Amino acid sequence: MSDLRVLLISTYELGRQPFGLASPAAWLRADGFHTSSLDLSRQSLDEEAVLAAGLIAFYLPMHTATRIAVRALEKVRKLNPAAHLCGFGLYAPVNDGLLRGLGVGTILGGEFEAGLLSLARRLEAGSTELGLRQVEPEISLARQKFMVPYREDLPLLEKYAHLTLPDGSTRIVGYTEASRGCKHLCRHCPIVPVYNGTFRIVQREVVLEDIRRQVAAGAQHITFGDPDFFNGVGHSMQTVEALHREHPGLSYDVTIKVEHLLKHASHLPALRETGCAFVTTAAESVDDHALRILDKGHTCADFVRLAGLMREVGLFLVPTFVPFTPWTTLEGYENLLATLVRLGLVENVPPVQLTIRLLIPAGSRLLDVLPLHNVAIGPFQQEALSYPWVNPDPRVDRLQCDLEALVQHEAKAGVSRTVVFEEAWKLLQCAMNEDGVEVPTPLPLVPPGLPRATIPYLTEPWYC
Repeated sequence: MSDLRVLLISTYELGRQPFGLASPAAWLRADGFHTSSLDLSRQSLDEEAVLAAGLIAFYLPMHTATRIAVRALEKVRKLNPAAHLCGFGLYAPVNDGLLRGLGVGTILGGEFEAGLLSLARRLEAGSTELGLRQVEPEISLARQKFMVPYREDLPLLEKYAHLTLPDGSTRIVGYTEASRGCKHLCRHCPIVPVYNGTFRIVQREVVLEDIRRQVAAGAQHITFGDPDFFNGVGHSMQTVEALHREHPGLSYDVTIKVEHLLKHASHLPALRETGCAFVTTAAESVDDHALRILDKGHTCADFVRLAGLMREVGLFLVPTFVPFTPWTTLEGYENLLATLVRLGLVENVPPVQLTIRLLIPAGSRLLDVLPLHNVAIGPFQQEALSYPWVNPDPRVDRLQCDLEALVQHEAKAGVSRTVVFEEAWKLLQCAMNEDGVEVPTPLPLVPPGLPRATIPYLTEPWYC
C-alpha cells in the first residue's frame, strides 16, 4: 500500500451517488493507493481526511458543482496547504484559469482516470515537476479499459434521490454511466468544448457488474447518466437487455436526444419492455429559430411528433427546456406553455424546467454566433462562471425571476406540477398585460382525449 493518501471530493451531482468518484477510486486502489471519497452533497467536510491527504481531487461534472467547489477549495487549501490540488471532470478544463488561481495544480478533463493515476504515481515518486508544470493532458479522449467502480466508502444509496412512482411508493436509485461524451455539437452544451463530437463507451461487463453491486446494496432503479444513451445504440440496447434478463424487476431511466429517439424509434418498445420508467430529452425550445441557434438537430414539429410516438409506445417522455434566452419573447413563452398543454405534457415537466435561463459558460460554442443575432454579453463573471446577458424586453427577465421564486416557494410547499403550471400561466398573463395587451383565456390543462397521468419522477430534478 502506498504512503500517499488520496481524497476524492464531489460537491454536487443531482442527488446521485457519484460515478465520478467511484470510478477513479477503483483505479487508484488497484494500484495500491489509499483513497477516501467524500460527497459534500450528503456529508460535511471531513477535516481529518483533508489533513491526512497528499492529493485532494475535486470532481467538477457540472456548473453548480463547480461553483460549490470554488468555496470548498478555499477552505481545503487553508486546512492543508501542502496537499496537491486537482480539479477533474467536464467543467475543470474550461475553468482552468479560475481553478489554477485558487491553487489547483492539475486540471483533468475528458477521460480522467488515467490522468489521476499518473498524477498519484508522480506524487508518490516525489516528482520535482509537480510545482512547475502539469505533464498529464488537460483533456484526454483516449479509450480506456474501465474498472468496476469502488463505492464502499460513499454514503448509502438510500441517502440519495429516490424514484417516486404514480402510486406514491418510492424506489432507491443507483447511478451508473454506459458512455461519456457525445457525437453532437449543440452550441449551448458544456460537453462540446471538452469532447468536441467524441464519445467513449464504458465496457458492458463493467456497467453490468457496477449495477449488480448497487442492486446488492439496495438499488431498485438505475439512472443511466450518459449524455445521450443512444450515441452508441447497439451498446446501450445490449446493456439494458442483459440488465433486464438478470434483474427483471429493476427499472431504469435514460437521457436521449429528440433526434435519436426519432431515428431509432424501432428500439422504443424494447426500452419499455426492459423496464425503462421514463426518457429524459433535451427539447430546449418549441421555437425553431432558437433551436437553429442552439444547433439542436430537431424542430418543434419533430418534438410534437415524438410526443405522440412516445404516447403510442407507452413510454413516459420527460422533456427539459431552456425557455429563457436572449431571443425569448413573452409570446414565445406563451407558445411553450400552450404546446405543453396541447401535447398533454404538463405533468411530465419538472417545474424548474419552466424557469431555466440560458447559461453561457467559458468555451461555449454560442460565443461564436451570438454577435450574429445582435446579442450583447458582458465580461465573463468568475463568481457566476458564465457570461451575463439581458433580454431586450425587460418583462421577459422579470418573468423569469418571478417564475424562479414561484417554483422555489411551491417546491417547499409540495404543490403539484399542474398547480405550479397554472400559477406560471397567471404570471405570464400579468407580464403580457403590463402594456395593456389583451391576454387570451387560459387554456384547459387537460384537452379532450389526453387524460392526465401521474409521471414517475426523481426527487431531485434534472438541471445544470
